[in-house]
Amino acid sequence: MKIGILEGDDIGHEVVPETVKVMRAAAEMAGLAIDWHPIPIGRAAYDKLGHTLPPDTLQRLDALDGWILGPIGHMAYPKVPEAINPHPILRKHFDLFANIRPALSYEGIPSLHQNVDLVIVRENNEGFQPDRNVVAGSGEFRPTNDVTISVRVITRAGSSKVLHEAFKLARSRRKQLTVVHKDTVFKLGCGMFVEEAKRIAAEYPDVTMNEAIVDTFAMRLVMTPQKYDVVVTTNMFGDILTDEAAGLVGGLGLAPGLSAGPRHAMAQATHGSAPDIAGRNIANPYAMVMSGKMLLEWLGRKLDDVQACQAAASIEKAVGTVMREKRSLTADLGGAAKTTEMGDAIVHAIRQG
Repeated sequence: MKIGILEGDDIGHEVVPETVKVMRAAAEMAGLAIDWHPIPIGRAAYDKLGHTLPPDTLQRLDALDGWILGPIGHMAYPKVPEAINPHPILRKHFDLFANIRPALSYEGIPSLHQNVDLVIVRENNEGFQPDRNVVAGSGEFRPTNDVTISVRVITRAGSSKVLHEAFKLARSRRKQLTVVHKDTVFKLGCGMFVEEAKRIAAEYPDVTMNEAIVDTFAMRLVMTPQKYDVVVTTNMFGDILTDEAAGLVGGLGLAPGLSAGPRHAMAQATHGSAPDIAGRNIANPYAMVMSGKMLLEWLGRKLDDVQACQAAASIEKAVGTVMREKRSLTADLGGAAKTTEMGDAIVHAIRQG
């Protein structure tokens, strides 16, 4: 298995090494061989090579099964053509159409709700976001000073891909899928998404599919998130709902993520690069570590690799142990541990089985 290491910016240089350390330990215990490929990206790549996304990066990534991408602090990049935000280019080039974001609560960790274990699958390459819905030009424009037009793109192909990913994920969990939309208003756009969901549901008779209107779902998610297992929705709805779900279980520090495509997947935590705490060894590595776990899990399912699935399961179990014991947690989780100490504790739990 070939996995890339792209540390990103700021706290990425701290949380990504901890993630790799944890994944190495889990792979070793499971007998899984991983060929690691460090690849420069972000501000460090610009300072050394003159590009935040060096010219050979896409070719190098294409030869891999997946990669870990640390948080990108692109807002602080120099305003020059060589300093671009790499993330949208990676997403588009590799057609990372499914953004998978779990929300999981832990007993003893402060959160608005307990006993939450759900995953939101967000379509990642279409929708209202203007940088995602056209190949060239922009999906948002202003024909006069007083009028702005935003174009929303929904395709059957894009809807079908993300729905299949969600059904497969639901099949591997509690076999419940909620399709969130607003076809009462967006009769054609959301209507097409729902049409595809109903068509594809016939291929997964073991999965129970329900529908929910997005505003009603947002209310129910706040009130009773324990009712949901896997949720799938379009891009902008998913963008909002995933942050809402993270807020229910403790915030973005507890929000891992995975962007998956036809051939590759990219582990990427939801939080930003946090330059204000970079270099202090206090960043919470949870979201990045669990994103790495998700990468192993996705590759295990895709490649039918039992050892990868075992490695992912051991990380999840070890993280649960560390969170439950509360002895090696960073300050934002109520502890006093350093980033590296929390990583060490997870590795120790993996090796203890």
